[in-house]
Amino acid sequence: MTTEPPHGAHGPRPLDRRSPLPLWAQLSADLRRRMEAGAFREEFPAEHRLTGEYEVSRHTVREALRKLRAEGLVIAERGRTSRLDTRRIQQPLGSLYSLFRELEGQGVEQRSEVLRLERTADGTVAGHLGLVPEAPLVVLERLRLADGEPLAHDTAYLPAEVAEPLLDADFGHTSLYGELTRRCEVKVTGGRERIQPFLPDIRQAWLLGLADREAAFAIERIGQAGERPVEWRETVVRGDRFTFVAEWSGDSRAVALAPRASCPSS
Repeated sequence: MTTEPPHGAHGPRPLDRRSPLPLWAQLSADLRRRMEAGAFREEFPAEHRLTGEYEVSRHTVREALRKLRAEGLVIAERGRTSRLDTRRIQQPLGSLYSLFRELEGQGVEQRSEVLRLERTADGTVAGHLGLVPEAPLVVLERLRLADGEPLAHDTAYLPAEVAEPLLDADFGHTSLYGELTRRCEVKVTGGRERIQPFLPDIRQAWLLGLADREAAFAIERIGQAGERPVEWRETVVRGDRFTFVAEWSGDSRAVALAPRASCPSS
């Protein structure tokens, strides 16, 4: 049996028996924290182990696990020990990331079906990139697969003047940012994203294997090399396979929340 150190990101934290929050809710939250830190990759602890680690009753453990199963984080099957739902991909917020690297880092086999890789022109996209409407672009459209199952429909546009060498790349199993750095000597250093619920169109739903009217997430991204926009990306991801994770501290900059109608378009 694989054991973990009693302290640290992977280890259990004491429950507060003076807190108004029920013990099962505290236990559920701490198990979720440990999952996000990378614990339980090889096995999920049995009920009797959790009762000993947290010094709680089996009823408390079962209530906590019931909550995690309802959230889709833990799978329980008759006659088998509970295990993590590894089909759910964690994606960080507030930092530059590559879906390719995130999947590989989480031990998920990833590949892409390239649907389109060509020169094009689009006045709206050119405007997002700060270009004249007729500026030539390179478009890369991919269906992203995780462990062989559809995960995201991804379309990226880049200025042709910097991205022309990408037309010779094989994006079946490589990252856009990696190829952009190697072939074009352009490194994406930051940007901005907007994430919102979305109803895919018929083609996107078919590509992603979604039922009719099944919601997903839509992600719009501007990628920048220094101060220059070099990427406009539109991604539709399956809501049942994605978890967005944000970290913050007391030093984090406050973010004002406002009704959508009053938010400026990006």
